[in-house]
Amino acid sequence: MATTNDMGRMGLMQHRSWEDIAMMALGAIVFLSPFFYPLGGNVAIVLSAVIAGAVIMAVGIMEMVSLRRWEEMLAFLAGLWMIIAPYALSYMGPLRTWHVALGLVVALLAAFQMWQDRNRRFDT
Repeated sequence: MATTNDMGRMGLMQHRSWEDIAMMALGAIVFLSPFFYPLGGNVAIVLSAVIAGAVIMAVGIMEMVSLRRWEEMLAFLAGLWMIIAPYALSYMGPLRTWHVALGLVVALLAAFQMWQDRNRRFDT
């Protein structure tokens, strides 16, 4: 598993595997979310969530193997897309709330991981 050396108090600056597992779980929830609510045949919403969820899950899996800054940036961008998507694709209701909340959690977790790894030398 990809981990870094403990560099700070309380281990906050150490990249932990639970973060990658949480990212994979969040990706799975995003991936499955459009199937829990009736969307009236709006394929764009389903594709948006399925692609973003797959990207988030893939990033979590890749981070378990080897840490790269672009993986965390990609997860951050996918989280931002999940926040923006309900407004860009004009959908309302509980799915909008779920996507904004899940996007916020994904973006915050990715930002936290980038902060943890800010002084880390990445393999090239």
